[in-house]
Amino acid sequence: MNKKAATAVILTASSISAMHVMNRIHTSLGTVKNLLSNSENRYYEWRFGKIRYQKKGSGTPLLFVHDLTVGSSNYEFHRLINNLTDKHEIYSIDLLGYGLSDKPSMTYTGNIYEQLISDFIKNVIGRKTSVAVTGESVPFIIMSCHNNPELYNKLICINPQNLYLQNQIPSKQTMLLKFFFEIPITGTFTYHIFANRYMIRKSFEKEYFCQPGEIKEKYIYNYLEAAHIGKYNAKFAFASYIGKYMNMNILHELKEIDNSILMIGGEKEKEIQTTIENYKYYNPAIEEVYIPQTKHFPHLESPDEVLREIEMFL
Repeated sequence: MNKKAATAVILTASSISAMHVMNRIHTSLGTVKNLLSNSENRYYEWRFGKIRYQKKGSGTPLLFVHDLTVGSSNYEFHRLINNLTDKHEIYSIDLLGYGLSDKPSMTYTGNIYEQLISDFIKNVIGRKTSVAVTGESVPFIIMSCHNNPELYNKLICINPQNLYLQNQIPSKQTMLLKFFFEIPITGTFTYHIFANRYMIRKSFEKEYFCQPGEIKEKYIYNYLEAAHIGKYNAKFAFASYIGKYMNMNILHELKEIDNSILMIGGEKEKEIQTTIENYKYYNPAIEEVYIPQTKHFPHLESPDEVLREIEMFL
C-alpha cells in the first residue's frame, strides 16, 4: 500500500470513529433529562412493537394522534388533554417509530399507521372514537376512517397536509435519501444534524410558531428527547418520512366518508386556507376555523382557542 492510500485509509477510519463518538454523545445529551418517562405511561403490545399511550378522564372517547415531524410524540397535545378529561375519556399515543414507542429498523408507511390506529381503537379503546390529528398524520386517519367507519365518530384535523404533497410517491432520489440515512454511523451522524437542539428550535421559530416569544424551552427539550430515544433506531421513521413512504393518496376516501369533520388552521400557516379549500372541494361537509396569530401548532401556541373550538365541535 502506497503512502497516499495508507493516509486515506487512516483518515477515513479516523473520521468514522469520530462520527461514532459524536453519535453516542448526541444520543446521550438528547435523552439525559428523561422528560418523557412518567407514571401515566401505558403500553399496547402491537404486532410491530410496543406502543406508548396515556389514558385520562371519563366520558366519550377522544384519541389524539401527533404529527410526523422530527421529535413528535403525544407531548404535542399536553396543553389540551387535561382540560378535556371532565367530559371525555382521553387517549394519546406515540406512533410506532416516535416518542417512547418501539422504533424497529423497518420502512414506515401510511398504511402501517392506518393499521395501528384501527387496531388501537378496536383493542384498547373498544368504542366508537373521535380523533384529533395533526399535519401529515391526517391522511392515514382519513384512510382508516373510510376503511373502518364503525370505529370512528368525529374527526378534528389540525393544519392538514397539502393534498398535492401527500400524493407524491417515493422517487429514485427520495429512495436514495432513505437508504443514506439508514446507513450505520454516517447516516446516523447526518440524522443528528437534522435532529439536534438548534435545528428543532429553528423549526419551532420558522414553521411551528407564529410568535417566537411563546416558545418554551421545555418544548425544545421534549422534542429533542423524543428524537433520540431508542438510540440509533430513532432515525428510521425519519428516513421513511423524507423518502415519502408515509404519503397516501386519499382523494377517493375523502370523497366517501360522511363523518363530521372540523379542520383547524393556524391563521399564519403557509397556504393553509388553500389547503383546506382543496379538502372541502372533495368533501363539502368539512367545517373550518382559523386560530389567529398561530402557525403549525395552534394547540401549543394558543391552546385556549383550540380547546374552545374542540369543545364546541364535540
